[in-house]
Amino acid sequence: MTRVLVTNDDGIEAPGLHALARAAVAHDLDVTIAAPERQSSGASASIVAGEEEGRIAMEARTIAGLEKLPSYAVRGGPGLIALIAAHGAFGDPFDVVLSGVNHGANVGRAILHSGTVGAALTGGLNGAWGLAVSLDVGMRPEVFEWDAGAATALGVLPFLMSLERGSVVNLNIPNSPEHRGVREAPLAPFGIVQTTLSERGDTHIRLAVEDLPNVPDPGTDAALLAEGYATLTGIEPVSHRPLGYGS
Repeated sequence: MTRVLVTNDDGIEAPGLHALARAAVAHDLDVTIAAPERQSSGASASIVAGEEEGRIAMEARTIAGLEKLPSYAVRGGPGLIALIAAHGAFGDPFDVVLSGVNHGANVGRAILHSGTVGAALTGGLNGAWGLAVSLDVGMRPEVFEWDAGAATALGVLPFLMSLERGSVVNLNIPNSPEHRGVREAPLAPFGIVQTTLSERGDTHIRLAVEDLPNVPDPGTDAALLAEGYATLTGIEPVSHRPLGYGS
């Protein structure tokens, strides 16, 4: 049976995490949940941990409706969780790292900063298939279609597993019971929101998140998501380019 780690960056109590785990169980996958004990959005692939005498702190949890699943709250971000999972922290290494369902879209090159994406990339770097899943809830959502998003993710999983091990994809889903289909899309130059400096004092700063004023480039993940499609983008854990130095 395919072993699946379900993690996220919104924390162990997040409804998107629970929806993704339920969907994976419904597809007869061998599921373990391990997620940050608290919100870790923006953690990227960080492996910084809350340590006690050099040991990473974690505890078993029981999640309502998922009582039969081994579940752990870890004092660290999702990238760290995917890393320690690859080294046997939760039993045999996993075949798949499912990360999400994230509260908010992860599109454009700004996915560099996403803990949701960071976990999937770390899983891929260590030989698992990685799937980062995000729901485009916008700034002021009235409803959250977590189950619909999770169902789309599990529908994409067979395609992902048809690729070579270590492949990683980023999936964004409209916050709707239905969407127009899944489209492969390149990353937009930017995301659909931007981080700005909203306050600066002598001893502190404050950041704010705002909608971008510009229209995303046609055909990119940001544009297609805005048009009602779920978007799928292949991403690589680490890449390089030749520089021609010394030639």
